[in-house]
Amino acid sequence: MPVIDHDTLRRYAIARTLFPPTTLLRAIRRLGFVQADPMRAPARAQDLILMHRVKDYRAGDLDARYPRLPVEEDCLVNYGFLPKEHLALLHPRTAKRVWDAATHARAAEVLAFVRQKGRTHPADVLAAFSHHGRVEGAWGGALNASTQLLDGMHYRGLLRVARRDTGTRVYEAIEHPPQDNSPAARHARAQALLDLVVQLYAPLPAASLGYLTTLLAYGAPHLRTEARALCKAAPERYAHVKVDRERWFWPADESPAARRHQVDMEGVRFLAPFDPLVWDRRRFERLWGWAYRFEAYTPAARRTRGHYALPLLWGERMIGWANLKVVNRQLVPDMGFIEKRPREAAFRRGLDEALHQTSVFLGLEDSRG
Repeated sequence: MPVIDHDTLRRYAIARTLFPPTTLLRAIRRLGFVQADPMRAPARAQDLILMHRVKDYRAGDLDARYPRLPVEEDCLVNYGFLPKEHLALLHPRTAKRVWDAATHARAAEVLAFVRQKGRTHPADVLAAFSHHGRVEGAWGGALNASTQLLDGMHYRGLLRVARRDTGTRVYEAIEHPPQDNSPAARHARAQALLDLVVQLYAPLPAASLGYLTTLLAYGAPHLRTEARALCKAAPERYAHVKVDRERWFWPADESPAARRHQVDMEGVRFLAPFDPLVWDRRRFERLWGWAYRFEAYTPAARRTRGHYALPLLWGERMIGWANLKVVNRQLVPDMGFIEKRPREAAFRRGLDEALHQTSVFLGLEDSRG
């Protein structure tokens, strides 16, 4: 058996997720899930994730092409985009918070309105149901009750996102077929969801796999019990090894020590805070030796790396971070390094190329720039 250590796991983690750029649909299907975030710094997380995996990708391409793709906005471990075929694993979904009779009645009214109208902008719902009034928002302040209701209807599978208009979700009605609710069928759906998570984020320390299993209760709360049981049985399904007394898991048909995962890594990349390579902060610290934190919601005075710091990958080393801003149509990086800034010519060339590629991705210059 080849020796598997943190170096092997690090190269494996990079190689399996930063695959050669392909088409948009193939990339989403290969990942299985792309986490979304509305902040643009300098672009939204889903666009920053896809720019590394889709050939000639430009910021906003997912929104523009979404209505024509078999892709859905929905919930898995977080909110994001996933192949349409995965919806059958998530719906019908039983929400944790039970609606009262009055909320059910309002939802029925809105659903009838959307079915009659077709693709519906939230502004149309607000205009037609202004009598719903306002409710307290999750982050304080008040929201239109109809806006909150649309979110709840989407989560419960009564609506789907048909497209976005300048970032706003436009809804249409959807009906999910009934599911076989036998123990065997529930077990199979929960197993498929856990496999999806492992495929996306492997190699995973055992504690991270447990945390992701807990987060699956967001996308599939009705399968919480089955997912927990399957997580406990992970050593029976997934390949695993102990490194420094910590067990790591990955798909059974892969080998971290395989030659295809030991290729020489080149270039510089700016990675989104929710990129699959970065998402698991525990794994990040184990593989790269420092703690990365997302500080957008941290008070400015307490930030150590910046509002939307993008981890900076050079080869197989995570050497620091960058906050990228656009000023007068020029990309301006503010970078920090864990150790000293590399002085090698290869890093300067890689950084220049990464900045150029990001500028093209943002539409600041053309591909000949």
